[in-house]
Amino acid sequence: MQKGTSAAGAAGQVAGDSDAVELVVGPRHRPLGGLAVNRVWPTARRRMVGPFIFFDHLMRAELEPGRGVDVPPHPHIGLATVTYLFEGEMLHRDSIGCEQPIRPGELNWMTSGAGIVHSERSTDDERARASRIHGTQSWVALPREHELCAPGFVHYPADRLPVVERPGARLKLIAGSAFGASAGVQTLSELFYVEADLAADAVLTLEAELGQRAAYLVAGRVEVEHAGYESGKLLVFRDGRAIELIARSAAKLMLFGGAPLDGERHIWWNFVSSSSERIEAAKRDWRARRFPEVPGDDGYMPAPD
Repeated sequence: MQKGTSAAGAAGQVAGDSDAVELVVGPRHRPLGGLAVNRVWPTARRRMVGPFIFFDHLMRAELEPGRGVDVPPHPHIGLATVTYLFEGEMLHRDSIGCEQPIRPGELNWMTSGAGIVHSERSTDDERARASRIHGTQSWVALPREHELCAPGFVHYPADRLPVVERPGARLKLIAGSAFGASAGVQTLSELFYVEADLAADAVLTLEAELGQRAAYLVAGRVEVEHAGYESGKLLVFRDGRAIELIARSAAKLMLFGGAPLDGERHIWWNFVSSSSERIEAAKRDWRARRFPEVPGDDGYMPAPD
């Protein structure tokens, strides 16, 4: 998806009310493809949680016939996009020739490497009738040794993503390993990404061994060490200690993180790299139309000034 022009600013950032919570990032709504997203990551205070460097929540929307998501072709370098829907359907097209609809519970994992262009739009069937759309997209920064790898795209059906049942909790492993299970998604770094559905009063523990950890509240309310947090908030937890989440209503969370990446990353618009010079080169290449085109989609998203 198309992103902001730089790392997110300090708006909405507060220290955690609980000692277990290092940082709380509040809602920051942005337009995207005719809809609204809550763009919560990165922040000015911190760039990554494990290898995760970006998180968008595509807010739930009711779409009248004729309306849909329209994110025209735009470029990426140095990252993998991780797209996951709760409702609705979108069509992914990219410059390596992949065309793949994504539906709820499925996973689109696109590795940009040295450079890829893609678009995300509502399918013709979805656009022809009243529909809904709701989902997330995150970015995983690539390790240095893979930043210039060949681009790639893999789609994972819902039945290939394992589910772990705990008392009052349904935990779907989207990628990586957590809660005694591993998803069969090929990643290039150590991470975890989980959709967690909690019943009211359920208790879920995030062990310290998971590495760096964060939770985004899609819906509901949770409590950490007697401090309450509402939907739309991103909680970044302190390292080195177990974190106990208590659901104070039915709640849906996206849990993510992992081992720290191998050094600092620069981020500008849709580009991520360990090299600021590489980002400047990508800016020039996109503006000069030197990136490859997307078959079947002749749109173009200008880079910000």
